[in-house]
Amino acid sequence: MKLCRTAAMSVAVGVACVVAGCAAGTRRPNAETRVRVVAGGLTAQDPRAASLSSGLTRHYEYVFPDGAMYVYDIDHGHRLVQRVALPGVNGIRGVVASPGTHMLYISYGAFGGPGTIGRLLAYNLLAGAVVYDRSYSRGVDNMAIDPAADRIYMPDGEASRDGVWSVIAARSGNVIGSIKGGLSPHETIVGLSGRRVYLGGRNWPYLEVAITATDRVVKRIGPLRSGVRPFTINGRETIAYTTATGLLGFQVSSMTTGRVLFTVGFSSRFPLNPATFQFSAPSHGISLTPNERQLWVMDSPNHDVHVFDVSRVPLRRPERIADITLGHSLTGDGWIQVSRSGCFVYVGDSGDVLSTKSFRPVAFLPALRSTKESLEIDWRHGLPVATSTRTGLGYVTRGPDPPPAKCH
Repeated sequence: MKLCRTAAMSVAVGVACVVAGCAAGTRRPNAETRVRVVAGGLTAQDPRAASLSSGLTRHYEYVFPDGAMYVYDIDHGHRLVQRVALPGVNGIRGVVASPGTHMLYISYGAFGGPGTIGRLLAYNLLAGAVVYDRSYSRGVDNMAIDPAADRIYMPDGEASRDGVWSVIAARSGNVIGSIKGGLSPHETIVGLSGRRVYLGGRNWPYLEVAITATDRVVKRIGPLRSGVRPFTINGRETIAYTTATGLLGFQVSSMTTGRVLFTVGFSSRFPLNPATFQFSAPSHGISLTPNERQLWVMDSPNHDVHVFDVSRVPLRRPERIADITLGHSLTGDGWIQVSRSGCFVYVGDSGDVLSTKSFRPVAFLPALRSTKESLEIDWRHGLPVATSTRTGLGYVTRGPDPPPAKCH
């Protein structure tokens, strides 16, 4: 979608290199990062203004195709309420947000490890301005941030062979440490406790667990079917759901014992023909609902999404309860993100928004058709107050499992 230039408000922000650590991350030479808030044709209020005027918590889905950020109002039929142009921010690899510090972070650029140039952009949600845009002499990929918003765990990229996750100070963008993990660093999740970070290497058959206090790997989950692709974990950090290169389906593992419990497919009704399927991960997307009752899994070759009842895992095998054919076929290998309420599922590379109650498409986000990068940010009284990750995580940390989500 072409952004309207006549209605654009430009905010120029100089990108400064913080003196400490400049060798690891430097500014773009002779350049400014420009952010254009595009209001042309949009009559709804932006998240900050709407949450100030209503006094209620408002829920928004943020979508990141190359060069832009689109914001959709979840509470009002997923209508588009804001467009922000991010010129030059192409090849986006990951997005995370920190409501407490009002910051949004975007990793973009190369994903090939040492000798390539990856970037990290920090954007202030209140000011609508770039705080920094750092470059690194190595690649970037799907990162994660700790709950305190102090540290970002940045994989070197799936095309890298070095197995390094850089530890980055979120405030400055400086590299302050590293973790040695599996080959081709690609996927990353920080547990809700903030004590552990989970590392997925595309060419490594183990999901690795590192302690954030020491930045050292202390456990391996597996061996898995093959290299780790998109994965998710429960709130107690005891169960992992992983997808794998070449596997149409997923695996369930105990993070207590480190062993695989179940390998689950989709039945012969949903075939995989490696000769015609052009991507390496046929189930490139997996997410839990926040109450951990449902698991949603991508079926890229068949343009479907499958839903499993996982409420009795690990005692019982996941039970498939729905097969959903997408209303808009995939333009890539796909991605799955679940809303914080547990009511909606967002399908990257399709744009479809699926209901967890009816198991049907209920909306379409055009910007999501050309990207896998999205997350939810909730606002109240003019401030961001909550966020999701790109992957739907479980949020049950104690007590009995919560009841099903109340969805309209």
